[in-house]
Amino acid sequence: MAENGVDSEGTQKRAGAKEKQNGNFTDSSVRDRKQQDREERLSLVLWKRPVQTLQYSFLETLITLKEWTLKLWKRRGTVLLFLLLLSIFSMAYSVDGTHQKYIQYMEKRFLWCGYWVGLGILSSVGLGTGLHTFLLYLGPHIASVTLAAYECGSVNFPEPPYPDQIVCPDEVAHGTITLWTIMSKVRLEACMWGAGTAIGELPPYFMARAARLSGAEPDDEDYEEFEEMLGQAETAQDFATRAKLAVQNMVQRVGFFGILACASIPNPLFDLAGITCGHFLVPFWTFFGATLIGKAIVKMHIQKLFVIITFSKHIVEQMVSLLGAIPRFGPSLQKPFQHYLEAQRDKLHHRAGEGTPAGENWLAWVFEKVVLVMVCYFIVSILNSMAQSYAKRIQQKKYCEEKTK
Repeated sequence: MAENGVDSEGTQKRAGAKEKQNGNFTDSSVRDRKQQDREERLSLVLWKRPVQTLQYSFLETLITLKEWTLKLWKRRGTVLLFLLLLSIFSMAYSVDGTHQKYIQYMEKRFLWCGYWVGLGILSSVGLGTGLHTFLLYLGPHIASVTLAAYECGSVNFPEPPYPDQIVCPDEVAHGTITLWTIMSKVRLEACMWGAGTAIGELPPYFMARAARLSGAEPDDEDYEEFEEMLGQAETAQDFATRAKLAVQNMVQRVGFFGILACASIPNPLFDLAGITCGHFLVPFWTFFGATLIGKAIVKMHIQKLFVIITFSKHIVEQMVSLLGAIPRFGPSLQKPFQHYLEAQRDKLHHRAGEGTPAGENWLAWVFEKVVLVMVCYFIVSILNSMAQSYAKRIQQKKYCEEKTK
């Protein structure tokens, strides 16, 4: 009896070990296949497989438009109300009367704010690699206003949106230019850009929240990485994983103020904060409220102050003079910057009918080409991302068909 019991127990242990081993083999094969599929998707880019990439991105666009159309149809009451308000505004816009000045003022402000909110969304939304619109648009805008304020001795420029170029006002300014006056001049566009970046952080939050509520397998690689990171939290050794865990712990434990702290500083890991909040079902207004305050108010004023100080008149002149002190190459480097500043001053004092100011030097030409290259790369990254999304749809369809067999 005892021997039979021992043999039975040994048989069960061997069977259990065999099942565990088979399970490990199965999990390993699944992980290997997912890794292989991921590598295949990442190879789907325009410079390697242009025809297939364009085809898949076009098909993904059609699917996305179909999904949006169905979502709008489900909310057709809200859509009809929006169309009704739009038609009323169109009628008021086309009818002459004393109200036109208010309509034009609202239109100008709405377009100006929408422009900067859109640039902010492009900067942080999860399409491709993101377009660094602060470096390309908002930063140069704040810098140009700062240089103009010191040159004109005033911030009484035309109300935004500015004309093709900023022109100094005709009246003689009485008073001094301070950091506060320049910050007040660019506060609207800076805060709108910050609000756009906060809106762009919502997709990771909604994705993680939907995955947690539905109980389905995660359909996003960032979310899969997040769950793997939670599983190996105690054994993490590398700096990147520990940094991500620190962000996750701060957001999870501190709540609103943890999110506010992460959003208030330049933080490339903030996507992880959105995933963490969605995964742990943090209320929407707690997450979005803290993100909005941090990005549109705290962080935006820090960045704005840094740009204004950097491009203050005495700082710029000191930097240009330091360039001239570089041995051998100093004068050749200093000359184009001096010409650029002189050209900017001429533009600020230019009036209509006085002739065209002198053409810009190669610095402005280089900056324009850098902006053009960055925008083109952003568009290419979107095409690649959409093609890879469609390829992932095909792979998931194959998984589902295999499971049903």
